[in-house]
Parts: sequence; C-alpha cells; structure tokens
Amino acid sequence: MNGVSLGIRSGSYSSSDKKQLQSDVLLPIQTPSTTKTKPYSKMFKDKEKLFRWASKFAGRKRVRMSLLFAISAAVFVWVLYVGRDKDQETHNGLKVNDSLPLNNSETPPMNEVQTVGIIKRVSFPIDVERTEVRVMPPQPPSYFLGYTLPPGHPCNSFSLPPPPADKKRSGPRPCPVCYIPMKDAIALMPKIPSFSPVVKDLTYVYEENLNKETEFGGSDFGGYPTLKQRDDSYDIRESMNLHCGFLKGSKPGHGTGFDIDDNDLVDMEQCRGVVVASAIFGAFDDIQQPKNISEYSKRTICFYMFVDEETEADLKANDGLEETRKIGVWRIVVVRNLPYTDGRRNGKIPKLLTHRLFPNARFSLWIDGKLELVVDPYQILERFLWRTNATFAISRHYKRFDVFDEAEANKAAGKYDNASIDFQVDFYKKEGLTPYSEAKLPITSDVPEGCVIIREHIPISNLFSCLWFNEVDRFTSRDQISFSTVRDKIAAKTGWMVNMLLDCERRNFVVQQYHKEVLALLAQMAPPVINPPPPPTSSRSVVR
Repeated sequence: MNGVSLGIRSGSYSSSDKKQLQSDVLLPIQTPSTTKTKPYSKMFKDKEKLFRWASKFAGRKRVRMSLLFAISAAVFVWVLYVGRDKDQETHNGLKVNDSLPLNNSETPPMNEVQTVGIIKRVSFPIDVERTEVRVMPPQPPSYFLGYTLPPGHPCNSFSLPPPPADKKRSGPRPCPVCYIPMKDAIALMPKIPSFSPVVKDLTYVYEENLNKETEFGGSDFGGYPTLKQRDDSYDIRESMNLHCGFLKGSKPGHGTGFDIDDNDLVDMEQCRGVVVASAIFGAFDDIQQPKNISEYSKRTICFYMFVDEETEADLKANDGLEETRKIGVWRIVVVRNLPYTDGRRNGKIPKLLTHRLFPNARFSLWIDGKLELVVDPYQILERFLWRTNATFAISRHYKRFDVFDEAEANKAAGKYDNASIDFQVDFYKKEGLTPYSEAKLPITSDVPEGCVIIREHIPISNLFSCLWFNEVDRFTSRDQISFSTVRDKIAAKTGWMVNMLLDCERRNFVVQQYHKEVLALLAQMAPPVINPPPPPTSSRSVVR
C-alpha cells in the first residue's frame, strides 16, 4: 500500500509534559515560623519535667521501659492529632505516584533525573526538607513484547473483501494484504529477541558411532532416537539436549552429510539479520528471481539457493552459473553427499533446519524452489511476525484442515507408500490425534500448506523445527501429516502457538510457477504455431 504512514508511540516527554510532571510531584516547602514553635516549646518543657519526675520512682528496668513506652505512645497520638490539620492543608489536592509502569507511553525518558519533595517526620521540632532524589530509569524489556499500530492506521480497519465473482476460476487465488511501507517495516524490526516460553537453551546431539538398534525409523543423518528419547524431547524444559539432524561431523554441513564447501559455510555464518532460503534438487525447477525487492533489502538480506550437483550442471549449461556463484540475488550453494535417496526428504533439511545452517541469523523466510517472491521480505516479516507478536508463521492448506483427510489425499495421489502413511497416522491416533473440528478453536487448521515458512530463530521455534524434522526423519517425508502432532505437544507444555495465515494471504506474496517437467509437457501439448499466408500481390498496374 502506498501512502500509508506509520506512527510510533514515543516513551519521551515533551518539555511541557516534564514541567507538568514536576509540578504534580513537587511538594511545597514550608519554613516553620517562630510564632508557632513557642507553644510546642512550652509543652515539651512540661513533659520533660514529668519524665524526670517519673524516672526518680522507676528504679527497676521493667518499670522504666513501661513508662517510656507509655510516654512515647502518648506523644505519638498527640503528634497525629496536632499535625493532622497541618498535613491536610499541606497535601490537599496532591497525589504522588510512586511507581512508573514499564513500556508505558508516559514513562520518562531514559536517564532522566526527576526532582521530588519528601516530607520527613522526626522528633520535634518538625522539620520539612526538600531532597533531590535520583530516580533510577526503568529497565528496558528483556524481550520483544510486540506493538500496536496507532489508532486510525489503515491496516487497523483493513478487512478481506469478498472473492471476485469469477465462475471461470474456482480454484485458490490470492487476496489483498495490508502491508506497511518498506521504510516503516524496517524501522519496526525488533532490536531484541522475542520471549521463548520455558525453553531457553538448546544443544544438539552429535554421535560418531550411531546406535541403530531402535524401535523403528531414523537415519544416519538424523540419528536413531528411541521412542523413550522421542518422548523425552517433548518434555519441554529450560535446558534441553536433543536430536536435530547433522549427527556426525564437527558442525552442520561439514562431514555430516548434506556437505557444503567451507567458503560457503563461512559466508552463511556471517548472516546475522534476515535470510531468505530455497532449494532445487534434481534440476526440478527453474530459478525464480524475486521482484519488488528494495535496494536496502538486496544489501542487507542473505538470499541462498541450495542445489545438488545435477542442478549445478544444469545452471552452468542454461543459466550461466560462473565462479561468482551468483544468479541474480541468489547465492548458489552446492550441496554434496546428500543423506537421503528421497529428494523430497533432502529438501526438508534446509526447509526445517534453517536455524542450524544459519546459526547467527535472527529471522528466516523459506520458500519452495517453484515459488517467485513478489513482496519485500521486511514487509512480510512485519505483517506476519512482528505485528502479530508471533515467532513462527505458516499458511494453512487452502482446502484441507484435517490430518486424516490429508493422509487419504496423499495416498490417492501416490505421494508416498500407502502402508507407511497408514502406520504414521495410526501411531498418532494412539497418541491422541483426533479429526479437526471447531472444538479445537482458536486453532484454525491441522494441515499447513508448507511451501512457505516465516520464523524467528529463538529456542522455542528452533525446538519446534527440530522436532518436526525428527518426525519427518522417522516416519514419512510428508511434513503436513506430522505438523499438528508436534505443534500440539509443544503447545500443551508451553502455550506457544503457530500463526497460521490464510492460504490466499500466502499467495499474495509468492507466485507459484510450474515445475520444469510440467513446462516441458505443456510445450509438447501446445498446438503448432501456424503463420498466416502472406497477402496476395496485386497484378494490376497503374496506367497513366
């Protein structure tokens, strides 16, 4: 959207606000006059004589303490009675707030020194002092707590219009999304990470000598965790050690399977902000260049395309891949020693384990190789993570919401071995998986689309990504089947949830292209181009 301005609440006072604050909390200073202290002095002399007279007859320690207590109590009651009217006059209409709420728009600016008046009651004569007190500034929040767009902002009143009445097009289509301008989205990028409920620290299992004697499932790349180890990984704790791929080798991509050149690994470790990642294996797709990307994003965002050696050869032959390893905005990273024979399962490594390949990145956007990105990543992150205070976003399936329906659709389409799909669904059913219904609200779907993942790399979202990958490694590669099981197990222990955006919103910022084999098939099916015959030449000659 063009022309949308973004207003940000400020935590600073204006000069007039500061004066008003000081006038509200500064108590007036009064100097006791001499005319009012004479009665006080006479009363004290009388009481002092009484005290000395009583002390003569108070030989015992217990009697002295009792008399002292009685006299002190009498003095205290007298002070309250005499000083009540004075204090009432002094404090009339004044109210001092001792606490300043954190993250309040009216909180004084950091390092601001406020002047307040403090009344001290001491032994007579009463003395009123003005004291300069340095108020410690409020501590900044440790985590990103979200924000709200200002009242009247166009995105606050934005609602989806009804789909266009086009009977010729009944399939899924994009819908409008209210993005804020690029410069505002960049300004709203959180300076600190979001809160990670329960889990604060993750370490990953490394095993050189793998134990393959487990109940079922697993691989050399993902390990062979037992069912007891699987159950333990869902017992969410503050510090956890779990399987998360790359079981062998010194670090991910180095002697682990899914191996990457050292130069690429060094560059990947330098990505400390936002990374956009994709992959093409088996020369299955053409590389799609992002559109509508700002120059700032091209300078600050890491765009990485993972390819196998077959795709590398195709890119050299058809796309002019050279030593620079760059095609458009994409840096091409060649992966060797792929750990799986199933290409779809190999693709799940950069898709689900992005946080392991880019250990220093803060945010990532995964898009499948067949997708063309048409909206700037900063605007996507602002809309689906920062504005909703979410740390993981994925689109729901456009048609199916139930895992059982998804499993049957995969079997009908021959996406995986039917017996393996049935085994996985039965396993989850015994663990408590039920068909989707409105009783699960506010959960809107159990089936994601999965071709786009938007996430912040914090411990809780990294844990979800690891456990989701472990299910893909142990069972079938159809990640839509395992998604809701992992999500619900983590949510039950932490309350953490995934932002499931509408499929039409996802289609707003990525455009799906055909696979190369489909394009080739369409080219064969296209009717031959018949050029029209040239117009006949006129045989008439002009006679003059």
